[in-house]
Formats: sequence, structure tokens, C-alpha cells
Amino acid sequence: MARKRYQKGFVYLDGDKWKGRYREDQITGEGTKRIRREVILGCKREMTKPLAERRMEVVLAGINGLDYRPRRVATFAEFIEGWKAQMLTTQKPSSARAVRSHLKCYILPELGNVRLDQLGVENQQTFITHMPGRATRKTVSRKTVVNVLGTLSTILTTARNWGYHCEQINLNKLRLPARGMKYEAPSFTPDQLQHILAIAEEPWRTMFCILTLDGLRAGEVLGLKWGDIDFDRSLLHIRRTAWYGKIQTAKSEASETVLPIPSSLLTMLKKYQVNWKPNGAGFLFVTRNGRPPSSNKVVEYHLWTILDALGIPRCGLHAFRHAHTSLLLDSGATPKVVQRQLRHSDARTTLEIYGHVVGDAHREAVEKVASRLDAIGRQPTTVN
Repeated sequence: MARKRYQKGFVYLDGDKWKGRYREDQITGEGTKRIRREVILGCKREMTKPLAERRMEVVLAGINGLDYRPRRVATFAEFIEGWKAQMLTTQKPSSARAVRSHLKCYILPELGNVRLDQLGVENQQTFITHMPGRATRKTVSRKTVVNVLGTLSTILTTARNWGYHCEQINLNKLRLPARGMKYEAPSFTPDQLQHILAIAEEPWRTMFCILTLDGLRAGEVLGLKWGDIDFDRSLLHIRRTAWYGKIQTAKSEASETVLPIPSSLLTMLKKYQVNWKPNGAGFLFVTRNGRPPSSNKVVEYHLWTILDALGIPRCGLHAFRHAHTSLLLDSGATPKVVQRQLRHSDARTTLEIYGHVVGDAHREAVEKVASRLDAIGRQPTTVN
């Protein structure tokens, strides 16, 4: 294609703003088209026309450059079909499911007909304001908004890498919903744990003990094989996770590691192995079809039955991980040790997620400080 002529653009005053017009080539499904674009250069009180023209030269520098190539444009709905075929298929099933939910419930209903090059800060803010959609009139949490924007940001990054003209998500330029009351995830007390483990039957008792004593995530314990357990050195290798019966890699590189096995848990595992029913892959826990069970089924049919019998509010398997964290903190473990055990890549993640855990040791430490200073509240002794 022949190179288009050098552009100077057209600078003019519109009210109190200097604006510039220019033309840009874009590649669409119908071929290459030259469209007119407009940009705000600044306010009249801040610059003269010569300064506005200089800023216009900066805007046009890329278009006038020898390496300039026309950019591709498409609506979000048009682009997403190719993105799903080439990118979504490479993600873990659990991650892909969340992305599909974000696309179906939030992104495509609002942005499907919007061109990628039109998805600037203003349209991004409009999308946030109307989330999850004008029809539902429901509100969504700040966390949900951030998660959806994370999905949108990943998609737009790929679009830019593929040569499409679009603007990236910048949270600093957007107004997000106000923070609500901080959610505190459920956790079991030591007394509750003792009662749960006392009435749990195998193999669920062993599963709950692993969750409690080593703080594993649900998918990690469901993906355990006997080859992951080093009985000689009392070590547990985290190598994979199971999600709805499907095996996938660990959550992150930090998650794929080795953890110490307490002696009491090691003894329990040896006893469990004696009565364990073998399966081809060597998984510790399987269903009748030889695959790891789904965590939601374990919760619904086994954990909730126990919790209902004990009068404990229903919750998920992650409550065992929170209980393990509480026990770690009560034992005097340092934040670095807790971070290592929970396998968070950043210590701040540990503090943000589990900062609400106030165990007995924490409370006793504060009480000791108060007892050392209890004289503050006393009336001074009168000296005659």
C-alpha cells in the first residue's frame, strides 16, 4: 500500500479549548479506511495557538513516522471471538470459567457493540457505573468490579499486542465503588475442629486433618497422590490441584512447593494408607469413577452434614485453612513463616487476607501490655 502524505493536522479553537483534527488509517473487516479523528490539545488560557500546533506535532509524530502502520479496529464482540479461540483455551479450567462469567454477565452486554478504539477512560467509567447492567439494577461489590476490570484489562492488553487500537485500563483514572464492610472469612475454633474431626468418617476425616494441620487449599488436597508424601523425611509436595475432577497445575509457582508434615498427621496418613482403596493414578481421595471429588460435593454432602449436626454455621473447606492460620499465629509463628506456609508470593497478601484473625495468643499479648500499664488508671497517692 502506498504511504500516505505527511500530515500537519488542523488546529482550531472551540470555545475555551484548543482542538486538533487529523486522519488515521484503520484496518477493519472491510479493508483499510482513512477516518477523521479529533483530539483536545489544551485550554486557551494555558497555551497560544503556536504551542497548540507544537502539541499537535507530537500527536502526529507516530502517524508521520516512517515505521507507521495502520491499526486494526473491531467491536469488542468481534474481537472476543478470536480471543476466546486463541487465548481462553490456554487458561486453566477454573480461570476460564471465571472469565466466561465476567464476559456473559458484565462485559459483553455493555461493551459488545463498542469499538475497541472507543473504549477510553470515559467509556470505561460508564461501564463501571452501570455494572452489572441497566436491566438488573443490582449493585456489585468493589471486589467484583476489580475482578471484572482485571479480565477486561487482560483482553485489552492482548488486543494491543495484536495491533488493535485501544486504551489500557488504568485504575488510577477510574472511580471505583466505595469500600464496604470488610468481609471476614469463616474459620473454625480449636474446639469446633475437635468436634468436627471426632465425628467425621473416612476418608473425609483424613482430608479435613490435612487441611487443618498443613493449611492446604481445597484443590491441593483433592489433587494429592501418595507419591507426593515423603514418609521418610516427613515432607508434603504440592504439585497439582484438582478442580471439578480435572487435574491442573498449582495456583502459582509459589504454591508449588514442599511443606513439613506434623508427626501426628504423618501417623494418621500411615493408618489411612492401610485401608486405602487403590486407584490407577494413586490419588488419596477419589470417587467411584476413579477421579478426585469436586470440592462443592465434599462440602455439600459431607462437611455440611457434620456442621449441621454440631450446630456450626455452614461454610466451605477454606475455613480449615483459616483455622490453620489462626493456630499458626497463636503458636507465635512470625509473619514470614505464615507467608511461607500459606505460600503467598507477597507477605502483604497474607496480612490483607488473614489480618482479621485475632487468636488467643494475640489477645493475651495485648492484655499483658495493659497489665504492665494498669497504674495509668489509678489515682495518684497523696503524700502528706
